[in-house]
Amino acid sequence: MKPLFYQIDPHSGLPVYRQVMDQTKHYIASGALVTGDQLPSIRDLATRLSVNPATIVKAYNELQNEGVMEIKQGKGAFVSQGLPEKEIPSRRLQVSRIARQLAVESQQLGMPLDETMGLVEDQWIALGNEQMLTQKKKSFPSKSARSV
Repeated sequence: MKPLFYQIDPHSGLPVYRQVMDQTKHYIASGALVTGDQLPSIRDLATRLSVNPATIVKAYNELQNEGVMEIKQGKGAFVSQGLPEKEIPSRRLQVSRIARQLAVESQQLGMPLDETMGLVEDQWIALGNEQMLTQKKKSFPSKSARSV
C-alpha cells in the first residue's frame, strides 16, 4: 500500500467524509493512486484522522457508489478505475480554492495583502521552484512593487 497523507480541516465547512472522498479523488487524479492500488483500511484511516470509523465507511461507500473504488470483503478497498475527466478539477480551480482559504484566514488575522503575498513567495522559493516563480512574477507585481 502506498503511503498517503490525509488531512482533515475541521474548519473547512465540508463534512469529514467529503474531505476524505475529495482527497482520495485528488490522489487518483494526480496519479499518486492508480487502478488496483489499495487504500488505507477503514480502521487505520479512522485512527490516523481521529474520526469515527463510520465516517470512513461513509466516504468509502460513496466512492464505491461512484465507481471510483471497490471494497473486497476481507481484503480491503482498492482503486477500481481512474476518475472520469469531468471529476478531475482543474489545477486552476484547485489552487483557487486554496488561495481563497488563505485570503479568508489572512483577513481574519488582520494580515495585509502584501505581507501575505510575501509569505507565499517565501514558501515558493523555499520549495525551490524557481521556474514557476518566474511565471508567477509575470502575473503578480514583485514584492518591492507591492510595498510602494
